[in-house]
Amino acid sequence: MDVDDPVPRGGAGGGEPPRIRRLEESVVNRIAAGEVIQRPSSAVKELVENSIDAGASTVSVTVKDGGLKLIQVSDDGHGIRFEDLPILCERHTTSKLSAYEDLQTITSMGFRGEALASMTYVGHVTVTTITEGQLHGYRVSYRDGVMETDPKPCAAVKGTQVMVENLFFNMVARRKTLQNSNDDYPKIVDFISRFAVHHINVNFSCRKHGVNRADVHSVSTTSRLDAIRNVYGASVVRDLMEIEVSDENAVDEIFRMDGFISNANYVAKKTTMILFINDRLVDCTSLKRAVEFVYSAILPQASKPFIYMSINLPPEHVDVNIHPTKKEVSLLNQERIIEMIKDAIEEKLMNCNTTRIFQTQAVDSSALTQANTQKEKGTEVSTPTGAKSQKVPSQMVRTDPRDPSGRLHTYWHGQSSNLEKKSDLVSVRNVVRSRRNQKDAGDLSSRHELLTEIDSNLHPGLLDIVKNCTYVGVADEVFALIQHSTRLYLVNVVNVSKELMYQQSLCRFGNFNAIQLSEPAPLRELLMMALKDDESMTMSDENDKEKLEIAEVNTEILKENAEMINEYFSIHIDQSGNLTRLPVVLDQYTPDMDRLPEFVLTLANDVGFLLLTCHVHCIW
Repeated sequence: MDVDDPVPRGGAGGGEPPRIRRLEESVVNRIAAGEVIQRPSSAVKELVENSIDAGASTVSVTVKDGGLKLIQVSDDGHGIRFEDLPILCERHTTSKLSAYEDLQTITSMGFRGEALASMTYVGHVTVTTITEGQLHGYRVSYRDGVMETDPKPCAAVKGTQVMVENLFFNMVARRKTLQNSNDDYPKIVDFISRFAVHHINVNFSCRKHGVNRADVHSVSTTSRLDAIRNVYGASVVRDLMEIEVSDENAVDEIFRMDGFISNANYVAKKTTMILFINDRLVDCTSLKRAVEFVYSAILPQASKPFIYMSINLPPEHVDVNIHPTKKEVSLLNQERIIEMIKDAIEEKLMNCNTTRIFQTQAVDSSALTQANTQKEKGTEVSTPTGAKSQKVPSQMVRTDPRDPSGRLHTYWHGQSSNLEKKSDLVSVRNVVRSRRNQKDAGDLSSRHELLTEIDSNLHPGLLDIVKNCTYVGVADEVFALIQHSTRLYLVNVVNVSKELMYQQSLCRFGNFNAIQLSEPAPLRELLMMALKDDESMTMSDENDKEKLEIAEVNTEILKENAEMINEYFSIHIDQSGNLTRLPVVLDQYTPDMDRLPEFVLTLANDVGFLLLTCHVHCIW
């Protein structure tokens, strides 16, 4: 094989080893450019940092097609010297340092001299600049790190304007991954917003090309809170707390952190963490994870915090040269710093957790009534031509336990709208029914003993919690979350419901309202359904015969005691053995009819007044 011929990939063990070649400089530069300028937002970040390093007080960013067609960054900084323009876009040309030791004390955001050079290898770069004292500026275009033509004099305003066009025009794969022109623009807006919050003495603006209104427009201010309010809105500032952490007395390091963190009332779907270390915008995954862990014990599961932190350390304690895009840094004693910040945030949150605010959604009673009426009629609410139908809001959080619309059962899907409309009528019927009941089954001594037992076991503190609680929401199939005063409680809904039904059964004993079944339900068929669902009984002809006998016997028991059952519990059974009415144990609540066969079987098997009372509340 000739040495100049291409070497096949994956050569066999017996062949000659492939030759090692020195790559051409253009290939090396293009590979490096792909690491430094990973996406349009990376180019914007590098250019904005250069503007801040130049001492700019105003930075304007214009973007077209998410930065693929055009990125234009203008500032009013000190500009670029005319004699520096020829080497401006060469790799590793910089004004930030001259020796490697300078990295130990670097304070500027840029230092490698790679950003502008990388942009010229993956896009078309044009620079317009003017320095103080010059009569005119200069404009020059760059490609592959060198000037395409000599600098041309032009009219210019103070500072520098860098324009990058057709980004990634020569990187087909990279451009295909960024086909959606809107993918990177939100990231660019996010970068500018973060810079605007930290650099409060700089005016920032960011807009799409051809659009007059800026998506980010901040003005210089002396207050960090004003900067956050200007960028993220007043609703965010309302729930922020100032935090400071310092370790200046330590012998081994000098550390100081100041910022703002959200309190327990802040609600957001995504964590917003703005972190600057020595005025450098960076990411720190371990710190973010530690902060989110602290908030996880305070915020609801779906809510995320807002954090702004500015950490200042001696430059020699920060290694800024560990990432191609400088998005990450390495800190001396990083674990200790993170632990100190975590403890400070936890203490701050614990001290402020005296009040909690839950957002509610107002209910338009007129719209709700109209929607319910239309729903009952089986029709849709009509709207004018071309207008969108309005959604009827639902009340998501109960804020007043005394408000009937905020009672717990209004959040259950099994509620009866007919009973809800007739709540006043129900109370009147209870009074009339009690007056008509001449036998007054409530005078039974056993009932009075059970009620006395309940009163004697009353817990005043628990009664106050249940009576004056605020319903927050369902935690899972068993537990619900309620608030009383400043405390949150998990309530076992199953156990509470059983106790509620038991006490309701005792209070209404002999005085139940009734649910009329639309069609009479034969007791024998209900009992057979319950027996067939019994897993303890295997399927066979003998068992079927046995089940039929059990159903017939239990049917006769219920028919013989129908008068007593109806008098005490309003469970009506006619002479033909059909179930026609069931008791209303809890107003505005319709029981699960799938449990009716089990209820009838248990009712038939129980003998005695006390056992009947218990199973009415446990099964029903």
